[in-house]
Parts: sequence; C-alpha cells; structure tokens
Amino acid sequence: MSKHKEEKTNAMRILDQLGIAYESKSYDAGKFIDGLHTADKLGLAYDVVYKTLVTQGHSREFYVFVVPMDKELDLKKAARSVGEKSVELLHVKDIQHVTGYIRGGCTAIGMKKQYKTVVSQTAKALPKIHISAGKIGAQLELAPDDLCRAANAVYGDIIL
Repeated sequence: MSKHKEEKTNAMRILDQLGIAYESKSYDAGKFIDGLHTADKLGLAYDVVYKTLVTQGHSREFYVFVVPMDKELDLKKAARSVGEKSVELLHVKDIQHVTGYIRGGCTAIGMKKQYKTVVSQTAKALPKIHISAGKIGAQLELAPDDLCRAANAVYGDIIL
C-alpha cells in the first residue's frame, strides 16, 4: 500500500517554518469555481471561508485584503485602511504577475512580494477560518491571528 504524500504549497511551507498549526483540506476543483462553491464542496459555512483580493491604490502600490467569501470589499473603507485616496481591484489577468498565484488559488501568505495586507475584522470573532492554500483545490484552516502573523497583516473594517 502506497502512502500519498501531500504536496506542500508555498503557504504551507511558510506556516511550517513559523510553527503555525493549520489543517489542509483538498477538493476536486475541476475547472475554476468560485469560493461559494468551494465552501459547498467542503461543507463549510460561508462566513468561515475567506477570499483574498488584490487591489492597486492611487499611488500605484498593491494591497491585499482578506474578506468573507459571501461579502464584498468596501473600496472606500479598504483605501482608508491602507492610507490611500482610492483602491481598485486588480484585473484578473494581472493577478499571477503581481502575486505569483493564479485566480482561485491566491492567498495572502507567501506572495512574490510582501504587500500591506488587511484581514476583515469579522475574522477576529472566529476560532478558525478557511483560506486558499495557494492553489486551486486546496484550502487551509487556521486561526485568524495566525493568518495575520504569517501574512504580516492587520485587522480592519473593510467590508460593505
């Protein structure tokens, strides 16, 4: 009987290096599916699954926001949280170039560069949240404070 060794993503390796506990969960993604379908496939409540959004500010700097899957990023609040005049979502075609991750597999942990990152303050009330593991078909379950530590993030009021 052969053992299937889990393929570690960059995010998992960073969590391991930091000694942060997490649980990885995989699912059959097939073609790209959105986060709500991911939650459904894993049998998770929408409010514990978080998506990673990348924006560009008026200054041309990039910013990362982690918000509940079923909520929308408030661009005005997001801009204020990072000291920008305005921010806009990064175009899908630019995600991999900026982050190193593909659409549907983007996570705040281990991007090509360390961008200012803000996690929705709603995560603070939860013992664990689920985020992308850095590839389509893989999720990580971890404590919100551990996500902030690994992504060098802060909490903020950033959703509608």
